[in-house]
Amino acid sequence: MSIVVVGSVALDTIETPRGRVERALGGSAVYFSLAASYFTRVRLVGVVGDDFEDSHRAELSRHGIDLAGLETVSGGRTFFWEGRYHEDPNIRDTLVTELNVFETFQPRIPDDWRETEWLFLGNIDPDLQLLVLEAAGKKATVACDTMNYWIEGKPDRLRDVLEHVDILFVNDEEARQLSGETNLRLAARAILGMGPTAVVVKKGEHGAFLFTGTFDCFAPAYLLHDVVDPTGAGDSFAGGFLGYLAGVDRPDDENLRRAMYHGAVTASFACESFSVERLGGLTSALIDGRFDELAEMVRVSSPEGREK
Repeated sequence: MSIVVVGSVALDTIETPRGRVERALGGSAVYFSLAASYFTRVRLVGVVGDDFEDSHRAELSRHGIDLAGLETVSGGRTFFWEGRYHEDPNIRDTLVTELNVFETFQPRIPDDWRETEWLFLGNIDPDLQLLVLEAAGKKATVACDTMNYWIEGKPDRLRDVLEHVDILFVNDEEARQLSGETNLRLAARAILGMGPTAVVVKKGEHGAFLFTGTFDCFAPAYLLHDVVDPTGAGDSFAGGFLGYLAGVDRPDDENLRRAMYHGAVTASFACESFSVERLGGLTSALIDGRFDELAEMVRVSSPEGREK
């Protein structure tokens, strides 16, 4: 199986209490693609400028990520973001946002990618997400990410997108804003009524919930000794989650539960270094080992001795 991902490719300058990097590889499509690449083939659709270095392309290609859908705009500059994180990594200040070539981005899916089995719509304008949906094959399992900006600014177009989405990724604040419900379970139920068959609600260091029409589950975050850079953690979660599902190509209840834990694991690795340094250097053994650690943390037996 393969996944087509459409989203941002960026150069980030990031400062945290642990240090600083300048113009490092970033963007939602990049974090998602690297996380998913450990489980399945990934095809990336995005746009960059002339300042996107060959070393960045090499890092993505090294993981087997197909870049035939990555457009380079001659004379343009790549989307740039600069941010500073506080001692509490949940708090950050955006210092600079330069959309550059991303401002006029029109996703173009190569013809031989249009019948993809899995499609991830990164956090981009709902109008662009709809264009991608029109171009993609009807058989794709579609996952989508969004944010407060689109929920507030283009609610009707976002609703149009959700009618075609199977799995939606949001954080708890976004779930409440999208649904109008303060109770998280009621919020998820309302969103399920908009079209998706599954809603993943991310709560950062407090883990994530999965809500479906038939069952709910929870995956804790993997506890780190030190969070170096939380940029891209949510996209890495989505990449691990959807990459695992595409790899097994069977989104039944049990695999959805496992996907939650694979998402938590890949997100944890992303936070252990600046940019994608740690996420880009994993092995199956490292991922499996951390998955087992996380599963052991929540293992419990009933008084009758039955494992739960």
